[in-house]
Amino acid sequence: MSRTQWTIHGERVVDENRHIKLSTVDIELPDGVKFTQYVARMPRCAMTLVINDNREVLLMYRHRFIIDRWVWELPGGYVDHAEDVAAAAAREVEEETGWRPRAMDHLVTYQPSIGTLDQPQEIYLSHGADLTDTVPDINEAEDVRWIPLVDAVAMIDRGEIIGAATVIAVYRALSLPSE
Repeated sequence: MSRTQWTIHGERVVDENRHIKLSTVDIELPDGVKFTQYVARMPRCAMTLVINDNREVLLMYRHRFIIDRWVWELPGGYVDHAEDVAAAAAREVEEETGWRPRAMDHLVTYQPSIGTLDQPQEIYLSHGADLTDTVPDINEAEDVRWIPLVDAVAMIDRGEIIGAATVIAVYRALSLPSE
C-alpha cells in the first residue's frame, strides 16, 4: 500500500498565547489541490478518572460557556511546561475537587480533534482518593460528587456528560475489574 502525504507550503501564526497557537497552513494534496487550513495547537491536558471501591466516579458539575451548557466532567487541566503529567493530573483533582487521588496510573492518551486541533489529552486512573482540607476553586465547579459508574453511563446517554475525556474514561471504566 502506497502512502501519499500532503505537502505543507507554509504556516502563518494568526494569534498565540499560553493557551493556544492559531495558524493558517497552506496545504497541497497529492492530486495537486491546494487550500488553506486553520490549525490550533494547545498544551497537553491531563485528567483523572477517580473511582472508589463502590464503583463510583468523582465528577464535577460546571458551566462551559463555549457551548453554554452545564455538564459533568472529570477533573483536569493543562500540564504546566516541564511538569510531570501524572503530577499535573493529581494536582488538578485536588485543586478542583478537594480530593487527593491515591496512586496514578496512565489509562489512555488521545487527540480530541486531529483534523484541526493538536492537543494531546492524557487520562489517568486513581483507585480511590482521600478528602483534604483544600477548598475547591469556586471558578472550577458548581458541584463535586461521587456518581455510580452505571449512572455516569446513563448521564452520557442523556447528554449530561459530553466532554470527550469524560466519555472515554467512563466507558473505559466499564472494563476495569472490580477492586
